[in-house]
Amino acid sequence: MTLLTSVTFTQTDIERLAAHEGRIGIIVETTGRLDVAGRRVNRLSKGALKRAVDAHVEKGTKEGDSLILAYPAGMAAEAVDVLFLGRSATETVARHAGAALGSQRGKANLLIATGSLRRAAHLVQGAVLRDYRFRDHKTSDDAAAGSIEVMCNDAARVEAAAAPLLAVADGTFMTRDLVNEPANILTTTEFADRLAEMEKLGLKVEVLEEDQLEALGMRTLLAVGQGSASPSKVVVMQWQGGEAGAAPLALIGKGVVFDTGGISLKPAGGMEDMTMDMGGAGTVAGVMRALALRKAKANVVGLVGLVENMPSGTAIRPGDVVHTMKGDTVEILNTDAEGRLVLCDVMWYAQERFEPAGMIDLATLTGAIIIGLGHENAGVFSNDDTLCNAFLKAAASEEEGAWRMPLGQAYDDMLKSPIADMKNIGGRPAGSITAAQYLLRFVKKDVPWIHLDIAGVASLKTPSKLAPKGATGWGVRALDRLVADMFEKG
Repeated sequence: MTLLTSVTFTQTDIERLAAHEGRIGIIVETTGRLDVAGRRVNRLSKGALKRAVDAHVEKGTKEGDSLILAYPAGMAAEAVDVLFLGRSATETVARHAGAALGSQRGKANLLIATGSLRRAAHLVQGAVLRDYRFRDHKTSDDAAAGSIEVMCNDAARVEAAAAPLLAVADGTFMTRDLVNEPANILTTTEFADRLAEMEKLGLKVEVLEEDQLEALGMRTLLAVGQGSASPSKVVVMQWQGGEAGAAPLALIGKGVVFDTGGISLKPAGGMEDMTMDMGGAGTVAGVMRALALRKAKANVVGLVGLVENMPSGTAIRPGDVVHTMKGDTVEILNTDAEGRLVLCDVMWYAQERFEPAGMIDLATLTGAIIIGLGHENAGVFSNDDTLCNAFLKAAASEEEGAWRMPLGQAYDDMLKSPIADMKNIGGRPAGSITAAQYLLRFVKKDVPWIHLDIAGVASLKTPSKLAPKGATGWGVRALDRLVADMFEKG
């Protein structure tokens, strides 16, 4: 797994700034006022810092701006990165400012002089999140690890505030690694093995094999994977940090490690991106890791259905009818609408076994959600305003785009089948909504539920503010915040 950049916290010692050989981050107020570290750098650079800052302020400075003073005279540093921030900068602005430092660090050791910045911990989280590099399959690694030192006026306070944020960053890295992995490496067995390794963090992990899934009646999940040589599995991860016996929050993830579309074969162009079709399961894994690392005072269970959707002589066919664990029958019109077949069985199992206080499923489910929302927002579908609004608030706080979409009987009617209880698709119109309506049929009465369609946000072709191109880790921060806001006690 990609390790977090090493971060240490030290008390402010401006005498060390002259000899630091990597990069130095300095906080400057939007007015151009320098703190004690800034004044020291200005003296060392013979006034170069103040001249650069004044010139930037004269043009009009807004919070979050940055500039670079390269190879300053009188200092060993290769660059001074200047961040324009007020002492009370918001979490979002501080994270973005830190991300600017993380994206520029390269191989250098980074020393950030945060002084008395209130949101220093969030700045550090941003730097670490943006500093992610997936290099497991590079035969020549030209990116040295490097480190980040945070020099601040109250090192103990900032370190304590940063600890849970770095735990969430660690979970985000796990999600990114899983989503970035090629399918020949991240098989269903390898995925399950990686999740089982988290038992050392205090999670209870169970791997349900095909014979157990058959006994439980998970025929729709098994039907998706029956064309593949890789065995289908369900992995159950339990974190019990809350009150004994309290109903858990259930997180359910779609884990299609590769999706060819099955007999309803996808076009060749872009099929290589289907290594990320396990993004929902990857997010659930990352959240569970984050909760365990920060010792969350909540009960949460994460369940992921791991399958591979391949065409073969044993694959399901369009027109087949299969039974769900619930007992309903489904007419398969398109084998490329497989994610909902995986999720519905795992959702039903989660409710039967754990009687959760709420349930949230995540899946790279439909291309239709990308047409509707692009790559800025995940689609949010829910039967419960309280849970949904709490999630939307958490997502906004963590700047993870999310937009609520409608549900309704008219959409549900589009799933009617002449030969079974339902079809697995409703046609081209409202494709992401009918997919959600399908899943809603497997939500028990009075169970608060959210479906998150993350097809547009799980992996990007261009860098974002907090991640390089590739897997984003979307949802780990938002779901961790939701657990903290709504389910943790004390």
